[in-house]
Amino acid sequence: MKKESDLWKITKKNTPKIRWTRIESWASFGVPDILGYHDSCGFFMCELKLAHKPKIAFSPHQILFHQVHQKRNFILLGLSCGAPRGPRKANEFKLYSSSSILGLLTDHRETPALATDWPAIQACLLAEKKN
Repeated sequence: MKKESDLWKITKKNTPKIRWTRIESWASFGVPDILGYHDSCGFFMCELKLAHKPKIAFSPHQILFHQVHQKRNFILLGLSCGAPRGPRKANEFKLYSSSSILGLLTDHRETPALATDWPAIQACLLAEKKN
């Protein structure tokens, strides 16, 4: 994966139970990249990021959004690798809760992920909303 748009396409393909909408973030700084929906859990948001280094870069607006909105908001990390095509390994993707953002700013390898394979990622995203 070389671009975030590649991660977007892979996410749509591997989470078929979720209806996704890509959000144009230039309209509102800090808002996550995609909005997901499923009847069982309602709406949730997900920030897409590629990891080129241990530290993940976030804008100050993104950091603030994830610190303030921690329920039903996620960060999906795609581990960047040299080959743009070919089979994807399970550990090339990691799902984090918004509350993990400060750890991702330091080192994503040391920050516990919610899930690291597509069935588990989809299950976490679809977990029923708790009041």
